Parts: sequence; C-alpha cells; structure tokens
Amino acid sequence: MKIKLFRIGIAVVLCLLIGFLSSIATKTSIDTWYQTLNKPSFTPPNWLFGPVWAILYIMMGVAAGIVWSKGFYHKWVKIALYHFGFQLLLNAAWSIFFFGLQNPLIALLDIIALFILLFFTIRWFKVVNKTAAYLLIPYIAWVAFATALNFGIWRLN
Repeated sequence: MKIKLFRIGIAVVLCLLIGFLSSIATKTSIDTWYQTLNKPSFTPPNWLFGPVWAILYIMMGVAAGIVWSKGFYHKWVKIALYHFGFQLLLNAAWSIFFFGLQNPLIALLDIIALFILLFFTIRWFKVVNKTAAYLLIPYIAWVAFATALNFGIWRLN
C-alpha cells in the first residue's frame, strides 16, 4: 500500500508540474493577446480554467499512479504509461502552441491529436485498472470541450 501511495504521489506531482510549466506559457499571453481574440459564445470565464486544470491534473496523476502501481515490468502497464506520457507531452505542447506561439491552428492540430491519443490511453488504462480509466473520463470530456473552443477561436480569428 505504501508503494502504491508513493507512486500515486509521484504521478500527481509530475502532472501538476507539467500543468505549472504549461501555465508559464499561458501567462505570457492571457492578459494581452488572448484578450484581443474573438471567442465563441460558450467561452468560460478565465478564472475557471485554473481550478479545472488543477483538479484534472490531480485525477490524471492518481490514475497514472494506480496503473504504475501494478508494476512497470508488466507489458500492459508499460504500454498504458507510454500512452499517458505521450498525451501529457501533447497536453503541455498545446499551451506553448496556443499561448506561447499564439498560433490557434497548430494548437488545434495538437489538441485533436491529444483527444485521439486520450482514447487509446483510456483503453490501455482500462486493461490495467478500470478505476484508473474512469478517472480520465472528465479529462477527455474537458479536452473535447477545449477542442471545440480552440476550433471556435481559430475560426473566428
């Protein structure tokens, strides 16, 4: 049990660290460039993104930690965590593309790839542990919403 909690803790810290690093790119443009963009009517207020992402990163970390606790020596665990790691990189890249480079089109292509990869990640997590897979459902739902939002911003600008 201690090893499981330790691995969950490490995974949560890693996910929150990725979120923190992504926020650096976001902060560079959120009060300037982003304010000038035309946005869809369903755009939530800016203050909502931080708490939602914090909760999602924690849930992602718990899910990854649960999978990792099954033993990295296992083939399915490795495949699941490789998918998870790659989607985490795409997640971080989105902030760099959208806010850092101020390029909604490249960000849109990235988030579409992220959304597709999340389906595979959830599938592999489900093979290892159903609870871990279910913990990613709010994340994929939010990414679907963010994809629609990103598309709307790209289309309007």
